[in-house]
Amino acid sequence: MRIFLLILCLTFSACGMRSIPLAENQVEAAWADVLSQYKRRADLVPNLVSVVKGYATHEKETLEAVINARAKATQMQVSFDQLDESKMQQFTRVQAELSSSLSRLLVSVEKYPDLKANENFKDLQAQLEGTENRITVSRNRYIEAIKEFNNQITVPPTSWYNALFLHKTKRPQFALENLPQLEHPPEVKF
Repeated sequence: MRIFLLILCLTFSACGMRSIPLAENQVEAAWADVLSQYKRRADLVPNLVSVVKGYATHEKETLEAVINARAKATQMQVSFDQLDESKMQQFTRVQAELSSSLSRLLVSVEKYPDLKANENFKDLQAQLEGTENRITVSRNRYIEAIKEFNNQITVPPTSWYNALFLHKTKRPQFALENLPQLEHPPEVKF
């Protein structure tokens, strides 16, 4: 009976020994990828603003909003170790502000056919679109990694190992920045 209990204890103590740290490493790598994609987008903004500035002299307010939003986004540095719910909300809000100002800039460009035909602008717009897609993919990978990690530390038997030895806590998820709009779908009238 003692041997059975010893084997049982050893078996359960091994649960999570590797899987929890591996899941945490995956979360950290996914977060680094998210930051990398947001940095790529922030690096595109000065070039985009420069090209637009030459054509759209009447869009000073929009350009300043983009520049200010980029400055906020690049100033916010969130390392994986500091990442908690409030930092995640701040980070998400700052990135949403940049997304919003970039969207307004691209809408205002519609007034300038010469700018839309400019090869540099077309190239930057394509790069920005590709980067936005990369951000979406990176965020989805991060969400999946977080889900796996949080499951590892909260679902038995690995949660037992975590409770006894590691004491890891759940990692924050991305919050939807436009939740109020999603809760109330747009009204379509014909």
